[in-house]
Amino acid sequence: MIVLAPAYMFTPMFAGIVTCIVGRPSFERAGLRFPSNRLVWLGVAAVVPIALLLVGTGVSLLLPGVEFVPDADPLTGEGTEFAPAEEPAGPSLPGWPLNLLFAVVLAIAVGATINAVFAFGEEFGWRGVLLTELAPLGFWGASAVIGVVWGLWHAPVVLAGYNFPSNPVLGVGVMTLACLAMSPVYTYLTVTARSVLAPSIFHGIFNAFAATMFVFAQGGSELLVNPVGGVGILVFVVAALLVAVSGPPTLDRDWALEGDVADGPRADADAESADA
Repeated sequence: MIVLAPAYMFTPMFAGIVTCIVGRPSFERAGLRFPSNRLVWLGVAAVVPIALLLVGTGVSLLLPGVEFVPDADPLTGEGTEFAPAEEPAGPSLPGWPLNLLFAVVLAIAVGATINAVFAFGEEFGWRGVLLTELAPLGFWGASAVIGVVWGLWHAPVVLAGYNFPSNPVLGVGVMTLACLAMSPVYTYLTVTARSVLAPSIFHGIFNAFAATMFVFAQGGSELLVNPVGGVGILVFVVAALLVAVSGPPTLDRDWALEGDVADGPRADADAESADA
């Protein structure tokens, strides 16, 4: 699993690269560009996953049988059911709330760098090329299709015991629902930032900080108390409703391009190619 899961994350990127080479979308039109004048959205991509996971942890603590463990160590797992039998070899963290603060800083540092590279392996495929090709379906239609495909794509690693080790078969369905719930939020961030770098950072930090829920909210079913379980689905559904209330951005095949670029020669050439 240590080898399979990271390598598997790059398969959507490779499919996207091939599609850009042999098909219609250009790399830039698929969001492979820095979000000029949109640095604020890279900041949003870093902060929002932390906030959503903290809200999810709070919701988890409202469930029966779930206990708040404030002095758990998110670095070593000490104080949790995941702690090794022997004493940890490395340093341990101080107690609450410094342990949470450390977890936040570490998640942003690792999530926006190392994890973001692996997350880009997914995001260039899902929110880059596939989003561009499905743009005629509109914001919600494209988000829904990508969410289902994204969720089912996780099936091999879920069935191998990742995310839901005690319920791998049922976990495939729960993961698909989770991806369906998460997809509009990812789409909103991508289209607003006009770059797949934003969802890559979001995805990387989400993955880096996800274990916090298990560390500080212990107990309950893994199908519920899980960033991609029932609690995670609920939190992202609420976030998607906020997107709906605020008004989703317009989605078309030029979502990643500035106005003067989208109306330029490359756009005309692509339109002629599509007509042909």
